Amino acid sequence: MWVVVYMAQGKEMSDKIGALLTKEGFLFKIKPIYKNVDPENNYYKIMVPKAEASEAQKVLIENKYL
Repeated sequence: MWVVVYMAQGKEMSDKIGALLTKEGFLFKIKPIYKNVDPENNYYKIMVPKAEASEAQKVLIENKYL
């Protein structure tokens, strides 16, 4: 099961979060919220496996995203 750990505004921010999670070794998925919205104006769900959610949130907090 995948759990949302962050909601990013814009493609650029979602890519930054994805790069951080990749660097830290987490599996993740990024999904847009809206279908017919420009990528820079859309919101994105950043999801990780439920078992890794707590650790992923700690990494986001340490890097001042939460």
